[in-house]
Amino acid sequence: MTVNISEWFNLLFRWAHVFAAILWVGTTYYFTRLDGQMKRQESGKAGAVWMVHSGGFYTVVKQKTLGVPPGGVHWFRFEALATFVTGFVLLNLVYYHGGLMVDMTNPKVTPIQASLIGLATLVLGWVGYDALARTPLVRNEPLFAAIGFVLIVATTAGLSRVLSSRATYIHVGALFGTIMVSNVWMRILPPQRRMIAAAARGEAVDDALGAGAKQRSKHNTFLAVPTTFIMISNHFPTATYGNHYAVAVLGALILVGWAAAGVLRRA
Repeated sequence: MTVNISEWFNLLFRWAHVFAAILWVGTTYYFTRLDGQMKRQESGKAGAVWMVHSGGFYTVVKQKTLGVPPGGVHWFRFEALATFVTGFVLLNLVYYHGGLMVDMTNPKVTPIQASLIGLATLVLGWVGYDALARTPLVRNEPLFAAIGFVLIVATTAGLSRVLSSRATYIHVGALFGTIMVSNVWMRILPPQRRMIAAAARGEAVDDALGAGAKQRSKHNTFLAVPTTFIMISNHFPTATYGNHYAVAVLGALILVGWAAAGVLRRA
């Protein structure tokens, strides 16, 4: 009975996690593409982006001022929170309480120590990324990406020495998810709140607020695809985490994910 209940909890939160992620990532890429279309329209001096869906025509125009009360503005935020919360519950069910954190044939640390290392990776990973993203390096995108990639691979290699290979993979994916949701709630929503408050008072909106939020949103679009690759990789152990070159394979998945995200952003 206990096993059966645990399995149903696992399935319930997995369903919720996948559905919330679809809503979140779908919205992210919808606005990414919309923003790209807006730029093309602006260069062509056209006024709006036209779309067709569900038997109707839709037109979207980017506004420089707030034309409704602040309460009338829709926020895309709870999709991200729901994805993170359900994912964190799954991390606890499957890994921290599921006996998958260490290689039981040759454990380097205890399961409790492994869980603490996993949690520390999520917290310190966000702190490190956020600190790096606040430096001038962030304006040099190729250099920023190269430094980030080296740090990710180094983190993966370090985790693989104490955690099981499967737990190493999932924690890199969970780190990406933690960075993404923290970007939304700590670096994107606060400046947007200030923008709305300024617009509601009839004041000029500081463009720097929108630029900072947009930059973090761009980072999220590049993290979303490799995160998906890493999560799916758990179903293919021979090719991924069970491979003799598991760290190199994960690095390749990240690079392919970034390349795919770049293509999607230009579509």
